Amino acid sequence: MTLAQTGTLVAEAAAKRRAVAAFNIITLEHAEAVVAGAEAATSPVVLQISENAVTYRYGRILPLARAALALAEAATVPVALHLDHVTQDALLRQAADAGFSSVMYDASRLPYHQNLTATRAAADWAHSQGLWVEAELGQVGGKGGKPPLDAHAPGARTGPEEACQFTAETGIDALAVAIGSSHAMTTRTAVLDHALLARLDEALRVPLVLHGSSGVPDDELARAVTGGIAKVNIGTALNAAMTNAIRAYLADHPKAVDTRSYLTVGRQAMTTTVTRLIGVLNADS
Repeated sequence: MTLAQTGTLVAEAAAKRRAVAAFNIITLEHAEAVVAGAEAATSPVVLQISENAVTYRYGRILPLARAALALAEAATVPVALHLDHVTQDALLRQAADAGFSSVMYDASRLPYHQNLTATRAAADWAHSQGLWVEAELGQVGGKGGKPPLDAHAPGARTGPEEACQFTAETGIDALAVAIGSSHAMTTRTAVLDHALLARLDEALRVPLVLHGSSGVPDDELARAVTGGIAKVNIGTALNAAMTNAIRAYLADHPKAVDTRSYLTVGRQAMTTTVTRLIGVLNADS
C-alpha cells in the first residue's frame, strides 16, 4: 500500500469523531508490532520516531526510518510516518528527505512568546517542505525522566484563548493539548479534564492531539476521542508490554540465549496491545 500522509489520516479521523492511533517505535520489533496490530484491527496507524529514539540510535535517523518506510509500504492498511517531539532544528530539516510526512515540533518548555516564535519559524520551514506540523501548548510533562507538572502548576494546562492565538499565529496544523495526561506513565491512573477539552474543541479549528496516553484508562481515552481528540500518542504501553513479556519468558527459560526467542514474545505482546488500543479509540459509541 502507498505510504499514507499523517495529515490525511488525522483529518479523516476527526471528520468521523474518531482518533488515529500514533505509536512511538524504538526498535524494528516495535515497528513490526504496530503494523501487524493495525492490520489485525484493519485500521490506519501512524508510526512515530521521536528525537529521543533518534538519539538512542546514535543520532542517526535513517536506519529506523527506512525500516519503518519499508513496513509502511508493504502494509495492508494505511501507515504514515511522523517525527515526534523534535527540539533540534537540524533534526527537523532531515524529516522530509527521510520519508516523514509530518513532524511534531516541541518548544513547549519555553515561555509562551518564545514557544510561539520558535514554532512559527519551524512551521514555516516545514510547510515549505510539504510537512504537516503539530506543536504543543501547555506542558504534558514527564519526558526525559523529569516528573510531570502538578495539574495546577502554571503552564501545565492549555488555555483555550491562548491556544486560539497560538494556532493562528504559528500556522500549525494540529495542537497537542495538556489536559491531565503525562508522558512515561506506567500506571493507568490519569484523569483527564474533559470540561477543558470541550472548551478547547469548541474554540479551536485544528485537530487536537493527546500525548501521554499510555497512562490514561480505556474509558477516559474513549471519552477523550468523543470529546474531540483526533490523534492519540502511545509509547510507554508498548514498552511495558514488551518488557513484561520478555521478563516472564526469561524467568521461565533462564537458559535462553537466542534473542529471537524472547523478542518474538515481546513483539507479539506489543501487537496485541496495539490492536486492543486501536479498538478502544475507535469503538462505536
